Amino acid sequence: MMTRNNLITCLLILSFVFCYAQDTRIGKISQEELEEMMYAKDTSASAAVIYRMVGVSYRYVENSGFQVITNVSERIKIYNKDGFKYATVNKRLYRDDNDFETMSGVKAFTYNLENGAINKSKMKGSEVFKKSLNKYIDEWSFTLPNVREGSVIEYQYSINSPFNYSIDEIDLQYDIPIKKQLITVTIPEYFKFKHRLKGYLSVTPKYEKRQGKLNFTSKNYDTNNYTRNTTYSSNSIDYFQDATIFSMSDVPALIEEPYVNDMDNYRSAINFELLYVDFPNSERKDYSTSWEKVIKSIYDSSRFGGQLNATRYFKDDLAVLVGEANSEIEKIALIYQFVQKRMTWNGIRGYYSDNGLKKAYTEKSGNTADINLILVAMLREAGINANPVLISTRDNGVPMFPTRNGFNYVAAAAEIDGNTILLDATNKFAVPNLLPTQALNWFGRVIEKKGDIKTVSITPRTLSMEAYMINIDLDTEGSIEGKMRRTCTNYHAYLFRNEFANVEEDSYLERFESENNGIEISQYEISNKFNLAKPIVESFEFTAVNQADIIGEEIYLTPLFFNTTSENPFKLEERNYPIDYTFPQQEKYIVNIKIPSGYQATSIPEPIRIALENKMASFVYQIIDKETSLQIMADVKINEAVIGADHYTALKELFKKVVEKEAEKVVLSKISGNELKENTTGGR
Repeated sequence: MMTRNNLITCLLILSFVFCYAQDTRIGKISQEELEEMMYAKDTSASAAVIYRMVGVSYRYVENSGFQVITNVSERIKIYNKDGFKYATVNKRLYRDDNDFETMSGVKAFTYNLENGAINKSKMKGSEVFKKSLNKYIDEWSFTLPNVREGSVIEYQYSINSPFNYSIDEIDLQYDIPIKKQLITVTIPEYFKFKHRLKGYLSVTPKYEKRQGKLNFTSKNYDTNNYTRNTTYSSNSIDYFQDATIFSMSDVPALIEEPYVNDMDNYRSAINFELLYVDFPNSERKDYSTSWEKVIKSIYDSSRFGGQLNATRYFKDDLAVLVGEANSEIEKIALIYQFVQKRMTWNGIRGYYSDNGLKKAYTEKSGNTADINLILVAMLREAGINANPVLISTRDNGVPMFPTRNGFNYVAAAAEIDGNTILLDATNKFAVPNLLPTQALNWFGRVIEKKGDIKTVSITPRTLSMEAYMINIDLDTEGSIEGKMRRTCTNYHAYLFRNEFANVEEDSYLERFESENNGIEISQYEISNKFNLAKPIVESFEFTAVNQADIIGEEIYLTPLFFNTTSENPFKLEERNYPIDYTFPQQEKYIVNIKIPSGYQATSIPEPIRIALENKMASFVYQIIDKETSLQIMADVKINEAVIGADHYTALKELFKKVVEKEAEKVVLSKISGNELKENTTGGR
């Protein structure tokens, strides 16, 4: 029997749904919506979602079973040109060897106000495009027509998925505000899911029990007088459905800040974890399990652990490779470099081999599992204690509960004298204990031969440095010329190589000059571009004009010139998510400035030395007056790869000090005749 409180709750939900539907029917655009110039609650928004409705439900298809149907309808107001990007919809749909998801029922319209009348533009069905990104993912996309500043766009579509054991994550928050949204997920009683909320929005869902009906046709056979007759009958089964309803208003935009591993990890959303499937007259099948069971099921697969047992295909190469190796360390280095050079990553991530390691080895190409499982197999065959490491990449989030989807990547680990060496041969510029940055996501799980599992930290601890040594001659017109030497170590070298190793030098220098206040570079040299064991070292000469202000007989200059930090990267008053620098890092400058003849320093900024709690970050700045020259030392260190949100205010204040201090001027004043004479005779 329904209680009074339950009745009131249901009436409120029905009232909201009714009003919502009345406001948001396709084509019912109001003139007020078109005339709106900005969103009052977020005037910086380039667009805002007027309404959004998402309905996830199950549909029974005879001879196929249940399918997941997702219906989406959205109406969006475009305020300015920055909002035009929201007029293009991209959806990634999944496939496996037998089944695939599809998009259907696409309707899309753009509305503009012209001479006081509402003009409606319809997108053609032929303008929905599908392309294959890889063997597992198709991308469906469409762009609405005739979009301008002030337009209102609306669209709807359905996604049909045969993967009834999986409900995709549903976003509750966009990069733009959402004025109103209603999300309903309705699941038959046969599928038991547990939902989890992600992000920082406070959301309280409503729950309902609903009726469902499963219709099917039965085939009956009747044999009479040696004649077999077939008859058909329609049948139905009533069942319950569990509905979870999220009704939200005035959802704020997710504001992107720098130094986040992936903003989607902090976007408010709903995840659904399948606990079990329990059909009538069938044995219940459990899916919720422990990490140990999840990882064991992965390892026992013929596409994972089963691939590690075959070794014949590489034995001859391995014998030649390690025949003269004198130590385990040398064997690891030789095998790692061999696999890294031989194999080319095809851009597909995953922990299962696609077509088998032998085929990948022969074709010299494969996904992350193909390449790194080959590496593990070769290391084991050479007598090294090596094991695969399951990882969730930065854009896949941190796996919080046991599920196979928690992992999407595999690397390798070699054990020597109690030390773990992490290896990943998919990237041509990675080195031992330096994984590609996409894999740097807190921890991985090592699967050992006996089935034992251990957690290993994959967060870098070693400082990666960018060190600048600069010698500058300053003239009385405010122009400079000089020499610079830049050294990049560890991840800074790795990132440089990945971005610029195969870029033409002229293109690189043109970009470098543009990013550094238009300096002109000559005599450029680079060392160790492809020698991964050594740091990247660049050296060049440069000139630049108008680098100081001349006021009367004084020269005002910012002593780091074009290397000055001009902006605090942290803008928000508060921050809910951690500051993720990916790896500990240091940016250090030592600059020597030759003072023009006849001038002396009459005002120099005070030195500063500040540090966060536990030295998580620090800033040191000092200028030394050497009479004919100045020496500047500026050093910013981030000693932790990840700094918690509770230290955000202190870190923001530190960078405020960096910006303020580096902006302070050195004043050079012209020396009078008497002062000049004293200086030349050592009287200063």
